[in-house]
Amino acid sequence: MQIKGLQPKTQTMYLRAMRDCTRFPARAPDNATPEELRAFQLGMKERGAGPAAFNNRLTVLSFFFATTCPRPEMKRHMRYQRAAKKFPVALSAEEVARILQTAPGPGRRYRAAFSVAYGGGLRTSEVTHLKVGDIDSDRMLIRIEQGKGRKDRHVMLSPSLLHLLRNYYR
Repeated sequence: MQIKGLQPKTQTMYLRAMRDCTRFPARAPDNATPEELRAFQLGMKERGAGPAAFNNRLTVLSFFFATTCPRPEMKRHMRYQRAAKKFPVALSAEEVARILQTAPGPGRRYRAAFSVAYGGGLRTSEVTHLKVGDIDSDRMLIRIEQGKGRKDRHVMLSPSLLHLLRNYYR
């Protein structure tokens, strides 16, 4: 079956979602009632559909009710889910100190790299592209050039990190 205006991958997704939608109320979706649409959403929730799959099915139904079978009033009865936001795991001061103490390799190279990454909140690629000229000890700043999104920025430089970097440089 070809659906005009949709890419093949999108057509497959659309057809799968429509198959799921037609199996639940046991009749064609173009005749579905708002109560059946609500029951379909509750059924997906009970079966443990995640927010991505849940919202995917509703997007397909939204397209169906807007384009294929013009029933825009049905779109009012769709409730999309939000993915739960989780806080990142924060390490304690002791855990960070242990990681820095067990840094591999001879000398202070890896310890300095880990300390700069953790102390300044830098990404790995930002740490690897740092140059000596990027450390501004007068203003206590680290200049990050072309970081994420190709943007330049400054991050704070702590006195202990400056001391560690000076020892590493020597």
